[in-house]
Order: sequence, then C-alpha cells, then structure tokens
Amino acid sequence: MRGWLPHSREKGGPDTGPSPVDRRKTGSKHHLICDGRRTPLKVITTAANVNDVTQTLALVDGIPPVAGRPGRRPEALLGDKGYDSNPNRGELRHRRILPVISRKGSPNIKGLGELRYVVEQTFALLHHFKRLAVRWERRTELHDAFVFWL
Repeated sequence: MRGWLPHSREKGGPDTGPSPVDRRKTGSKHHLICDGRRTPLKVITTAANVNDVTQTLALVDGIPPVAGRPGRRPEALLGDKGYDSNPNRGELRHRRILPVISRKGSPNIKGLGELRYVVEQTFALLHHFKRLAVRWERRTELHDAFVFWL
C-alpha cells in the first residue's frame, strides 16, 4: 500500500523544471492572458525552463467564449519579447488579432510598457500570495485553481 501514497520526499510535480535563476532547484512558470480589467482569462503553468513562445497560441485558444457572442475574439494581443516569433505573428494575423509584441533584438517600443502594465500588475497581484509564488502543490490543476479562486 505504501507505493500508492505520495511521499514527502517527492519534490515538485509534473510541471516543474530547472529554474533559470538557480539550476539546482525546480520551478514553475505562469503564462497568463487577461483582459483590460486584470481578470485572468487563461493561466497555463509549465516548467520554469519552457520557452514562452510555445504557449502563445494555447493561451489565445484558451480564452473562454462569451455567452451570446460566438465570434468574440481579442482585437489585439500585447506581449513581451519572449512571445515573439514569426509563426505566432502569422497565426495571430490569420485569426484577425493584431500582435503588439516587441521584436527580439530590437529596441523597446516606446509606450508598450504602459500598455502591458495591466498584465504586470496581474502577475504582481498573483505572486503577492505566497501559495502561488512558491508552488507547494504537486498537482498542477490544484495550483491553477488558486489563480482563478483569487
């Protein structure tokens, strides 16, 4: 029966990986899409070493539909340089979503930080709670549930 119970010596969970800051420790990363009122629409938790660009379209696909408005989609998507890639830009344009993302290797777009302020404040609000900043749950779905509970 002992093999069925989780042991306290087991660390992390399936969505943990080497931390970019301290490689000896495992960590998680939150990928978040929110509306203009700081309401999280979709959160994806991945290992800390997963590239941001791999989660862009999954976040857009995860936006819940609005009742009574079947064709509802965002007009624009704001992101930092971690979400920049030509395939993602092309797919967003194909979906008629304007990508407002700084290009890698180019100087910052003036004023983009003011627009991205909403997302940065949402991250600050979420990581203000230690339970989200330090991942204690081994199961990702339990960890993500606390994001929407707030």
